Amino acid sequence: MDELVASAVSHWGPRFTVNGVTVADFERVTAGLEHWADWCAAWVAAGAEHEQLGRDALAEGRLRSAGEHLSQAAVYHHFAKFVFVEDVEQMKAAHARAVACLDAALPYLDPPGRRVEMPFEGSTLVAVLRVPAGDVPHPVVVLVPGLDSTKEELRSTEETFLVRGMATFTIDGPGQGEAEYDLPIRGDWAPVAETLWATLGELPELDRSRLGIWGVSLGGYYAPRIAAALGDRVTACVSLAGPFNFGECWPGLPQLTRDTFRVRSGAATDDEARQIALTLGMADVAQDLVAPLLIVFGRLDRLIPWEHAVRLRDSVAGPVELLMLENGNHGCANVAPWHRPRTADWLAARLTAPVRTTEKAGS
Repeated sequence: MDELVASAVSHWGPRFTVNGVTVADFERVTAGLEHWADWCAAWVAAGAEHEQLGRDALAEGRLRSAGEHLSQAAVYHHFAKFVFVEDVEQMKAAHARAVACLDAALPYLDPPGRRVEMPFEGSTLVAVLRVPAGDVPHPVVVLVPGLDSTKEELRSTEETFLVRGMATFTIDGPGQGEAEYDLPIRGDWAPVAETLWATLGELPELDRSRLGIWGVSLGGYYAPRIAAALGDRVTACVSLAGPFNFGECWPGLPQLTRDTFRVRSGAATDDEARQIALTLGMADVAQDLVAPLLIVFGRLDRLIPWEHAVRLRDSVAGPVELLMLENGNHGCANVAPWHRPRTADWLAARLTAPVRTTEKAGS
């Protein structure tokens, strides 16, 4: 296989399989790939197989199975396009299939989901809302994907929060997913944070006074930025594998990652992309982050040096914990059992505690 295929396989294999691609499919698809130009089509073909299983189940009235198959197909189509920026039209077509499969699956998931569209700066941000069983309103966790992930990839992460009684609100932000074609990557997420806050307040199923923010990879930078912007309106925040300053990581990033950032930031050259990446930093806002923060990081992360986690820990104003996983890769996908349940428990302890009411004076 060529260098780009080898890079994708070596950097992201555990991420694929922990987020919904079967090990057998991963091995089958990648074993037959020799050239990066064939990556997108190969994964779309594999996704189409699962999509057909879903469409057949839907036609036969096996609705739960339809939701499972179609949401899995969405993950395959997502991984067809995730860093395939060399052919934008082919990438967009795969992305459209990912979105369509997840949209079709949402009513049949357990618990079901629905699209939420938010006007933002002349365009639209799209999120998926899922609400667990039980009395409403529920505490809510906003899930923020990274540079090359989208809401279609995060269903398995959503499950860890849903089963613990927290609703999930998984968003494609600027430069991500459905917003990546109209809204470039940005370092300042304060406007996004305020849009989120307003939208959550309009959803009666949610109690935004019990608000968690979770983000992975570049989303592990966006999540603390949201928390810093909203201040004490955020109950707790989790940063998984996020950079303290993304531009400082530039020389060590894989070419696929650099190319993806260049396209989604609207930069014309690699040098211009790095200058934009340098604006994605926490130094000026870390002291505004007062909510409890859990930082999860892998010591063996080959994209973001582990020292970035230490810098974030030492810079924020609020209480902070650092979970450093010695064998963890980027995003710690290879050690998911060592952090996913713990992260969900940590958020649940802060978001699902009974709401305290203040007694009136003299009562």
